[in-house]
Amino acid sequence: MLATIMHDIDPVAGNVGGLYVWWYGLSYTFGLLGMFAWLRGSRERLGLSLADVYRLTSMVALGVILGGRLFEVFWYEWAYYGEHLWHIPAIWLGGMSTHGILMGGVLALALFSLRTKRSFLELADALVIPTAFIMGVGRLGNFIDGQIVGAATSMPWGVDFPNTEGFRHPVVLYDGLKNLLLIPVLLLLRQKNAPRGVALGAFLVGYGGLRIFVDFFREYRTTQFGLPPGQLVNAAMALLGVLLIAYGVWRQVRELPPPAPARSVGWGARLLLAGLLLLPAIIPSDWPQDVPERYGARHPGMSHSTLYPPIPADQPTE
Repeated sequence: MLATIMHDIDPVAGNVGGLYVWWYGLSYTFGLLGMFAWLRGSRERLGLSLADVYRLTSMVALGVILGGRLFEVFWYEWAYYGEHLWHIPAIWLGGMSTHGILMGGVLALALFSLRTKRSFLELADALVIPTAFIMGVGRLGNFIDGQIVGAATSMPWGVDFPNTEGFRHPVVLYDGLKNLLLIPVLLLLRQKNAPRGVALGAFLVGYGGLRIFVDFFREYRTTQFGLPPGQLVNAAMALLGVLLIAYGVWRQVRELPPPAPARSVGWGARLLLAGLLLLPAIIPSDWPQDVPERYGARHPGMSHSTLYPPIPADQPTE
């Protein structure tokens, strides 16, 4: 196989106060900004005030960050973090799970619906569209990072990733394309006023169900119960999606929400949202890394420091 696709992309977008800004983390910032814009454009249809849009976006962003981090720590990487507890809050060393991102966002949406007494399924049906966008651009960030690689391949689009031997399936691009292709399907369901919960179910089936096949091309480092750890969650998501679609078709609920009262947005809410949207930018990768060791060749000038300490190469991870 000819060495036609070599991965040597600089993963660093900039440096602020000693912290590196990563394209991986910025992909989530861009995705969350897209969700904010989507909610602003859809707020009248959803019966949301502008203050509600700020509050909901902030809650989802916080859920995404905490959910992605905690799921990575306790589901995938506890073997490492259990021995390095002080690294749990060190998101600038890496560590975000896509399944945890989804779960954190769902929990945040559930809390918002309880506080505002709005239908969770109705809001979820609207948010799955920007969620698919977030998960799509997030996978582009994964590819730039060059960390999640697929199995070895002789296909002409195989990629020679950094720190990996041979050509590999660009599995994150497969997954990202799958996520983006869900958007027109979800838009069609929205246009057809699908029963409440059907769009959410379709997203779960499309994301989790199709990822089962995508992950066959991925190289996992460990297994749980004899299966790759992500596959268990994929199967559960797909099953839940099927149940939601069946429930929505059975109920056939198509109620329109009441209009929301006009409420002003204070500077505190604006600054909180801005901070939460910018915070992911300092996250370099999916799991903890010796940042100068791994990325120094692609971004010269990196050196170990208090913020970026040495991490043993044989650390127990996913």
